[in-house]
Amino acid sequence: MNRAGVSAPAALAAALASPERLEAVAASVPAHVGPDADFTEIAELAAGLFAAPIAIVSVIGNSTQWFLARKGISEVSASAADSFCARLLVEDGAPVTVFDAAADLRFSRLPSVAGEPHVRFYAGAPICHAGQAIGSVCVFDTEKRVSDVSDEALLHLQQLAKLAGSLLLFKEEARRRAVANASITREEQRQASALDVANVGSWLWNIKTGSVTGNAPLMRMLDLKPGAKLTARRIFTSIHPTERKATIGKLREALSSGGEYDGMFRAGATGRWLLGRGRVQEWDSEGKPSIFLGITLDVTEGQIASERMRLLLRELNHRVKNTLAMLQSLARQTLRQTKDPAAFMEAFAGRLQSISEAHGLLSDHEWGTIRLNTLLQAQIKPYVDDFTTQVEIHKDEVKLGPDQAIGLGLVLHELATNARKYGALSVAGGKLVITARVVQEDGHPVLNMTWHEMGGPKVKPPERHGFGLVLIERSLDKVLGSNVHLEFLSGGLTALVRLPLDQI
Repeated sequence: MNRAGVSAPAALAAALASPERLEAVAASVPAHVGPDADFTEIAELAAGLFAAPIAIVSVIGNSTQWFLARKGISEVSASAADSFCARLLVEDGAPVTVFDAAADLRFSRLPSVAGEPHVRFYAGAPICHAGQAIGSVCVFDTEKRVSDVSDEALLHLQQLAKLAGSLLLFKEEARRRAVANASITREEQRQASALDVANVGSWLWNIKTGSVTGNAPLMRMLDLKPGAKLTARRIFTSIHPTERKATIGKLREALSSGGEYDGMFRAGATGRWLLGRGRVQEWDSEGKPSIFLGITLDVTEGQIASERMRLLLRELNHRVKNTLAMLQSLARQTLRQTKDPAAFMEAFAGRLQSISEAHGLLSDHEWGTIRLNTLLQAQIKPYVDDFTTQVEIHKDEVKLGPDQAIGLGLVLHELATNARKYGALSVAGGKLVITARVVQEDGHPVLNMTWHEMGGPKVKPPERHGFGLVLIERSLDKVLGSNVHLEFLSGGLTALVRLPLDQI
């Protein structure tokens, strides 16, 4: 840290208003700055380096800090004077770390420390241009850190800041070339070298000769030998056959229109997803394209995340349809058994809440599996005065799939509400004992769960089965081979649940 007073108001104001710094900002970013998806991965990587929930990539003007990318917050700008990152401006280009901002007089009064989100830990590295700090890549945590940050992590944070700076410069230069329709210059070639360092593939296509010049990252992305002679045909054949025709078509469209090329494709050798962008840079005397310049980025991780999201949405759509059908049946059956509107609303709302609890748990786990213990607590706790003393659980480690969780959740809800109204949970001395064991039947795992009530009012077998009892016995119909058996013992109701687990 700058022990001379990194947060001194006068020093900070002078640094923010420095003409040299503001000139560097103007030279590297457009007049209107805002969120830019191209910087999102840098923010994600920075957060991962420090296991931090909040990360931003930003540019700092005279009075405002603009967020190019952010993770964990929704704001797109902040006051520069109230910013951690602005304090980097009076540093010597080294990273800044703050382990407990609340205990540091230089930072404790900042709005983000004294108020939401109550920042404690901060690590940031400056984005520099022309020897001036124009922004930062930084991370925040609402928990203080007690140990030193590793030199390796800080080095990687500096590298991310350099990458952000290189990308800022490249994007601004590309915008200027598009407006001015200028020729490729030596300065642009130096910019291409910066892309090499940033692991961004760059390529220059001489359309007349068919030759292509590509940097080292591009060669790695396409699994081509370094230094090998490249042609447009060789590049095209390195694209996965299923995307090759569409990619060539987009390039042809950009050549004929003079517009931007923007295409995603897989590398044939590695199967990794690549994003290519570029445009015509020079035309010959007849007005035909002669030079095409482009970049290529590896976006495999983003594609994997996108595909996962599509799968989750399809699963959610399937579950919503099933749930709507279940709700219709529940409403009809509850209304058939309950003529009084108030009683109907109470019974139906409870069952609806049970389904909602199970859906919420599954959604939190991305519609994968949830633990039996989590489901038991969610469905039973609302009906117990003292969960610790009234509920005794003996169980194996059990994971439930969506159909199993929703069906068993309804069973538990009906048993719990019945116990609260008429059974062991209706009296102070009542107790509930749940035993859940996994056994192997013909090589397949099966959950055998026993719900046993004791210490409650004396139990008499019902003269007829109401809808609640029917629902207990039939809620697991979607899970093949499952069943629920009720025994109305005088000492307390006992429910025996059999649930195959290999259908997850």
